[in-house]
Amino acid sequence: MQVYLVGGAVRDTLLGFVPAERDWVVVGATPQEMLALGYQQVGKDFPVFLHPQTKEEYALARTERKTARGYHGFEFDTGVEVTLAQDLLRRDLTVNAMAMTPEGELIDPYGGRRDLDGRCLRHVSTAFVEDPVRVLRLARFAARFASLDFKVADETQTLMREMVNQGEIDALVPERVWAEFAKALGEPTPTEFVRVLRNCGALARLFPELDRLFGVPQRADYHPEIDCGVHTLMVLEQAVKLSAEREVRFAALLHDLGKGDTPADVLPSHHGHEARSVQHIQAVCERMRAPATFRELAVMVAKYHSHCHRAFELRPGTVLELIEGTDALRRPARFEQFLLACTADARGRLGFETTPYPQADFLRAVLEACRTVAVQPLLALGLRGTDLAAALRAVRIEALTLVRAEPWWPSKPIK
Repeated sequence: MQVYLVGGAVRDTLLGFVPAERDWVVVGATPQEMLALGYQQVGKDFPVFLHPQTKEEYALARTERKTARGYHGFEFDTGVEVTLAQDLLRRDLTVNAMAMTPEGELIDPYGGRRDLDGRCLRHVSTAFVEDPVRVLRLARFAARFASLDFKVADETQTLMREMVNQGEIDALVPERVWAEFAKALGEPTPTEFVRVLRNCGALARLFPELDRLFGVPQRADYHPEIDCGVHTLMVLEQAVKLSAEREVRFAALLHDLGKGDTPADVLPSHHGHEARSVQHIQAVCERMRAPATFRELAVMVAKYHSHCHRAFELRPGTVLELIEGTDALRRPARFEQFLLACTADARGRLGFETTPYPQADFLRAVLEACRTVAVQPLLALGLRGTDLAAALRAVRIEALTLVRAEPWWPSKPIK
């Protein structure tokens, strides 16, 4: 029985990072031997065990054989004769196919250290094509390591295109797509996740609403970058700078989906794109089984981001409608997420990346003014029902009109 540290823990150690978790491979052991040593079996498809003290995962070395389309159709062999090299060969990328002995000796049969040094994400073998989830995982690793200048190998890019063309990507179930997408949103450079999927054609299959934004023009006076897809990625970049919350980044990425099907005869104007964006976001979230917190914020940003941009132009009553429509009084934390996404949208334009966005501070002040309005004095006057609601609204409008804010930059409103 031999034990080796494998996968991401080895990769991250060689990159100088502290591994978030450590996984181990056991060569030459049976499930019965592992159980006799006190390990707890947790794997369903193949034997994976938890160490009795550290609770780290120990998997028996295995080989696998493709038996059907998709990622469920595999047969596994975890016999004692399976070698470490055979186990590493089935992994996705060379940088994830290295092992290390407990004493720190590196075992690298497929050039993982070479590709680490060369900042290259390369598949280990053509078995890569057997699991479509690997396309998403590679895109996620690209999002994680883009700041270190990692690039996808040309031959791996070609292989992924072939997988898309052969329909392997279509076999992915929504839960697996969302799991990788959500993880990618938390990476340092989630825009790279989108770029990698788009380059191999997978974005058009998995997120057609997002893919069709690329190449769609916008008015250059509002959007010097012109292309809707380019703008969308710029907004996501700004959202990353503003917030680590994946919900904010998700909303920033999807806020303009309605521009993808603007009628050609009205381009580059996108009147009414907000309502279309809401419809597309609801469809995407339903298809991907996205959690409610992601869906609700994304819909809110799509529906009201134009109101936020024009906050200084709105009548007091309309500003209050914005506060009420976003449920800001009851959910101020979510309203703050909304403001961050809108700030990212304003700055996600060529030449506007560092521009102040005083609308957000203005609306924060408006919310605080509305929250200071007490209902008890109105109740003491005997007001109830619709009379109470009307009086409360009037007092809040009066309160928010007292809010003073600096005028926004002397350019035209964002469209």
